[in-house]
Amino acid sequence: MVKTLPSFLNKECTVADAGFNRWLVPPAALAIHLCIGMAYGFSVFWLPLSKAVGIKDSLVCGPEVHFFQELFITSCDWRISTLGWMYTLFFVFLGSSAALWGGWLEHVGPRKAAVISALCWCGGMLLSALGIYLHQFWIMLLGSGVIGGIGLGLGYISPVSTLIKWFPDRRGMATGMAIMGFGGGAMIGSPLATALMKHFATPNDVGVMQTFVVMACIYFVFMMSGALSYRIPAGDWKPKGWVPSIAKKNNGMITPHHVHVKNVFKIKQFWLLWGALCMNVSAGIGVIGMSSPMLQEVFGGQLIGVAKTYSELDKPQLTAIAAIAAGFTALLSLFNIGGRFFWASLSDFFGRKTTFIIFFVLGGLLYISIPSSANAGNKLFFVAAFCVILSMYGGGFSTAPAYLADLFGTQMVGAIHGRLLTAWATAGILGPVIVNYMRDYQLGLGLPREQVYNQTMMILAGLLMIGLICNLLIRPVAEKWFMAVDELATEKQHAREVVTEDEVHSLEDKRHTRNVKSTHPVTAWLAWVVVLMPLSWGVYKTLINATKFFT
Repeated sequence: MVKTLPSFLNKECTVADAGFNRWLVPPAALAIHLCIGMAYGFSVFWLPLSKAVGIKDSLVCGPEVHFFQELFITSCDWRISTLGWMYTLFFVFLGSSAALWGGWLEHVGPRKAAVISALCWCGGMLLSALGIYLHQFWIMLLGSGVIGGIGLGLGYISPVSTLIKWFPDRRGMATGMAIMGFGGGAMIGSPLATALMKHFATPNDVGVMQTFVVMACIYFVFMMSGALSYRIPAGDWKPKGWVPSIAKKNNGMITPHHVHVKNVFKIKQFWLLWGALCMNVSAGIGVIGMSSPMLQEVFGGQLIGVAKTYSELDKPQLTAIAAIAAGFTALLSLFNIGGRFFWASLSDFFGRKTTFIIFFVLGGLLYISIPSSANAGNKLFFVAAFCVILSMYGGGFSTAPAYLADLFGTQMVGAIHGRLLTAWATAGILGPVIVNYMRDYQLGLGLPREQVYNQTMMILAGLLMIGLICNLLIRPVAEKWFMAVDELATEKQHAREVVTEDEVHSLEDKRHTRNVKSTHPVTAWLAWVVVLMPLSWGVYKTLINATKFFT
């Protein structure tokens, strides 16, 4: 993909010394994921951008102006529905770039991939800032949607294989820590963007362009720091006291062999896991997009102690319940993030297959129970059910890489994970379409707003049952799909995980001429502080919003 980057980005230059502390790798991954996770929070820009020309109020385009004309028009404001296409492109290009370049990433290593991710994500934001300045939406789509989306895909999968190799004893926990960052990126980015837009706003400018520039610079520093901190373990490295044969004996679903990414589309276990993840994500992502209007329409005046349906509320009352719904959405985001670490870590003890069974069975029961709790006016159970559902939505993302490593081995797990993310791209279309169109269909039939989601919950529960069947059918991969010894050796050579005889002597000479020192424990603590400080600030801001739901 890129051959002209500096040599210190080469994979062989990132092999860790014997005394390297593996706990330095998760903070590096978090530094990347906390930045690209802002993709979830881009909706904070939609309302200000919809007033970029009119400033105080949107200068609405006439009905004769269609989508393709909005790409180039400068005399009126963009519709929010038009701006939403950037969000769609994020995840389309995330999945497609991860699938296309996952194999390349395995060969060049996580550092080079993460550097390119930083250039794409931050460069895309700068290009979008130019698009805002010129009021050309096609530049924004190219910048953040396409180029930024490619950065998302490379950044998302860059640490997966590395973390699994550093933590073969805790695969789920390791990937959970990193992918938790992707879920938490919006918690930091959204309030930061809001504060910056407020600071830069003037009577003649909504302040979004300047916000994009500042955030791109901040993210670039963070992402490059994380990328340059990546290290990969030596080929013969393993955690002290960990015996692979014991792990294999304790869990028959964990293979010591390796599947080549070129064969993965031919293996039924891959497609079964693809289906399981797609169903889990479809159900969860559909709810995320409609969580705020769903709570408002289902409970209406009950949220503020008024015995009225949603349609009977006046404007001040609607404003009041909208603030409560925003707190509900913030609460869901906390469970989405926490679930990524909790469920992935739990899968190290229960096994990946059992953990996915819990997702589907418990999730299905909760979806089925939601109409009853809504009809009974049981707000507490309604909210609790969605909080657990969203925790399992996030847990599916973070458990999937470890599931892949168990089934297909660790040699090319990053590339295989990239292929699996096409399930996410599919779910990103399927889930919202089901929820949104079912809502419109039910309203068209004349059903009250508080009842329009009942059938949708049953459909989402049905999706989880399909996912359950897919998961139950997963068995260990047949021996014929694993790489033979000579094929694996060739792949390791291609991936720079083995060295030639001359390089062996060269490396040995270098080791004799210098003392290999262990990483000082304070270094690891400082790395964690650097990434946990902004994450803690984001959690604090989210908790402040969540309290609106309880007050």
